[in-house]
Amino acid sequence: MNLVDALQDLVGHVPDLVQPLIVAAAGAIPFVEGEGAATIGIIGGITPAIAIIAAIVGNFACVAVLVLLGSGARRAVVTRSRARKQAAAVAAGNGVAADPDLGADPAPALSPRKAKFQRAFERYGVPGVSLLGPLLLPTQFTATMLAAAGVGRARILIWQGVAIVGWTVAVSLVIGGVVTTLS
Repeated sequence: MNLVDALQDLVGHVPDLVQPLIVAAAGAIPFVEGEGAATIGIIGGITPAIAIIAAIVGNFACVAVLVLLGSGARRAVVTRSRARKQAAAVAAGNGVAADPDLGADPAPALSPRKAKFQRAFERYGVPGVSLLGPLLLPTQFTATMLAAAGVGRARILIWQGVAIVGWTVAVSLVIGGVVTTLS
C-alpha cells in the first residue's frame, strides 16, 4: 500500500467532521506544519480549501501557544535577573549597582543553529526570518527563538501568520495541481 492509498484509507475511516481535525493536528507537528498537513488532507481526499484552512489553523494555534509560553518564560527570566541584580546592589549597601554587568557570567557560545538564526535575524529582521524561516526551520522553532530574543508577541504572531498562510497556500496549490493532473 503506498502513501496515497494509506492516507485515503485513513480519511475514509473517519467521519467527515473529524477529517479537518486530523489535518489541523498534523499542522501542529514541527517539520510537517501547514504545508505538510494540507498535503496530507488533499491527498487524503479532503476538499483543498478545507484542508488548507485546517492546516493553517493547526499550525498557527501551535505557534501562538509557543510564542505566548516563550515570551512568558523570557519575561520571568528577565524579571528574576533584574531582581537579583537589584538585591545584590542593595546588599552592597549603596542601593545602585555601579556596573550592571558586574559579576555576570560571560555570554555562552551559541550553537551553530542559533548562530545561523541570529545572523539571519540581524540581517532580515522579523519579517525576513518569519517568511524565509520555513526553508530552514519549522515555524514553531523560529517563533520560539524570536520570542526568546525579546521580539513582541503581536509582531511575531502577525509575521508568522503571514508566513504560515503564504507557504501553506503556495505549497497546497502546487500539490492540488499535481493531484488534479494525476487523477
